[in-house]
Amino acid sequence: MQTLYIGNKNYSSWSMRPWVLMTEAGIPFEEVMVRFDAFEPGSEFKRVVGALNPVAKVPVLLAGDLVVWDTLAIAEYLAETFPDKALWPTAVADRARARSICAEMHSGFGGLRGHCAMNIEASLPEVGARLLREQPAVQADLDRIVQMWSELLAQHGGPMLFGQFTIADAYFAPVCSRITTYALPVPPPIADYIARVQALPSVRAWTEAALAEHDFVPFDEPYRTAR
Repeated sequence: MQTLYIGNKNYSSWSMRPWVLMTEAGIPFEEVMVRFDAFEPGSEFKRVVGALNPVAKVPVLLAGDLVVWDTLAIAEYLAETFPDKALWPTAVADRARARSICAEMHSGFGGLRGHCAMNIEASLPEVGARLLREQPAVQADLDRIVQMWSELLAQHGGPMLFGQFTIADAYFAPVCSRITTYALPVPPPIADYIARVQALPSVRAWTEAALAEHDFVPFDEPYRTAR
């Protein structure tokens, strides 16, 4: 049995990716949630997660004596360990494209990630509209996502980016959440894709658990104060 360490489901976009991937693919694992209390050295979060990996960040996958951290490394490990699950697309060119867009998400989209923090419980349409007016990087990232997803959906015919569910869809599930939270405008085919992702059993389960947390973490709330 493998163990996946994650952060708060309402806020932790990186934790969401492998959790959704493993759940949707039917890969068994035990979940350990380490609450976001603080990210300073000496905090409980840093103490617990720092004992597992040198960067003291989630997610972390434990598989026997093996410790895998970094979301993309976890996804690659799972794809190699469970080849029958077809976590990457089957065609060579599609696998290369899927890896490319996951790597792009991994290292890019700083405007969207920096200004539109994941917050499943919140509804922030006014903030989203303001950010699009005031932060060109947010609009640029949204435009790139629309372009990327439109091309892939047109090429593969949906319902997911590469036809069937893959690592790529798990990787962009938190982006779907961000677009929903901040009511960022997207064309109908993209809105339909977001709806399909959010209807996946794994994403529904994550979302329901996030909504049940009722844990307001101030440093993850740039636009709201505790009620």
